[in-house]
Amino acid sequence: MKKKNQPVKNVIAKKTWKQEVQHNWPLYVLLLPSFVLAIIFCYVPMGGLVMAFQNYKPWLGITGSEFVGMENFRQIFAFKESYQAIINTLVIAVSKIILGLIVPIIMALLLNEVKHVGLKKGIQTLVYLPHFLSWVTVAGMLRDILGLDGIVNGVLKSFGMDPVFFLGEAGMFRQIAVISDLWKGFGFGMIVYLAAISNIDQSLYEAAEMDGANRWQQTMYITLPGIMPMIIVMATLSLGNVLNAGFDQIFNLYSPLTYSTGDIIDTYVYRQSLVNGQYSFGTAVGLFKSGIGLILTVISYRIAYKVAGYRIF
Repeated sequence: MKKKNQPVKNVIAKKTWKQEVQHNWPLYVLLLPSFVLAIIFCYVPMGGLVMAFQNYKPWLGITGSEFVGMENFRQIFAFKESYQAIINTLVIAVSKIILGLIVPIIMALLLNEVKHVGLKKGIQTLVYLPHFLSWVTVAGMLRDILGLDGIVNGVLKSFGMDPVFFLGEAGMFRQIAVISDLWKGFGFGMIVYLAAISNIDQSLYEAAEMDGANRWQQTMYITLPGIMPMIIVMATLSLGNVLNAGFDQIFNLYSPLTYSTGDIIDTYVYRQSLVNGQYSFGTAVGLFKSGIGLILTVISYRIAYKVAGYRIF
């Protein structure tokens, strides 16, 4: 009986798909340009990944360059600069992830206690605006503020202190990168948590007030547990960005003076491939990073699904 019913099901499925296309064909036509662009700019360039397994020479091309297997990947762990770039990436990215989770939660909890609607909206807008600034703009602002003739050094000079070249000090670069990224992006995370707080049943707070709970107790036993699923989702999904320390930010802020603490995998790939002409080695480093990032992303989505029931597919 199952075999007899199977062709009928296939016919019904074909009719359903045909009806779907006939009914929504304008939407598919609108989707077609995006699909074509994604193929051209996202998938076709992936053919260049074969350079990671070659001794690529531009004048020979991909088809004429010598195949060297895993040699470029072995060189990743043979160079001290590669190790340093990986360490810098992990330190900066993990610091950004931790502070990028904690600070927005705290700000959302504090802003939730503001009862004046106008003041609350104003603060929310002010802290969210930096999210729309490009890193080129932010880097220019930081150079003006932290430069030798900047505002900060002007204050230091007024107190009789020597000026400090903040963006040229290797020991300060990581802290500046993390703090500036936090300032630029925490407003977006705060809005996410404010939206989660707004979905909490208000009757829980009323019942807590009737039982004599103060605002701190309501926050600890109602608000935080109420947004905990969102916190778990944001935390687990951020695991996929452990190797993404932010190319735009670092590239616009770092200099040869701060390579020891500021050079990350992305900027290292840029210098090795496009500046120094080691295309195969740069491609191998980028592919290594992408492979680790893919594994971490899959793991993070699995954790988010198991713990918080979050899924995109």
